[in-house]
Amino acid sequence: MNGRRIAADDPRAPDIRALLERHLGFCNLHSPPEDVHALDIDALLDPAVSFFSCREDAFLLGVGALKQLDKQHAEIKSMHTAAEARGRGVARDLVSHLVAFARERGFGRISLETGTMEAFAPARALYASAGFEPCGRFADYIDSPNSTFMTLDLQVARA
Repeated sequence: MNGRRIAADDPRAPDIRALLERHLGFCNLHSPPEDVHALDIDALLDPAVSFFSCREDAFLLGVGALKQLDKQHAEIKSMHTAAEARGRGVARDLVSHLVAFARERGFGRISLETGTMEAFAPARALYASAGFEPCGRFADYIDSPNSTFMTLDLQVARA
């Protein structure tokens, strides 16, 4: 991981708060308001959410979270890489960490929602390259032409 460290972190930390504000800004810029599903700081503090940062030395490279939906199903939330760290494999490292964490916690499946717009194409490609496949809506989501739903069956991925 090139000297990077991914660890549980506090979304209230000033540098993380600033990155999450940029994440929300990106989502609001590229999605209609009814299809912005990013979690705010309070939602990230929910006990069902495990929040992680990726740092190199003290520099924040990116963040990601895993939200427990039920005993077998978790959702990736709040994935965002700092603009100055893009193209360096940070998001791939975070996804790998979240998948490993989900396995350790005994989840059988991880799902996610991301946008259908061109701005979200890199995210869709990343998730597909990590084994996520398109799926139907899940949890409390509604069908929307602006949402892509993807899932990874951890039982199949393990084999």
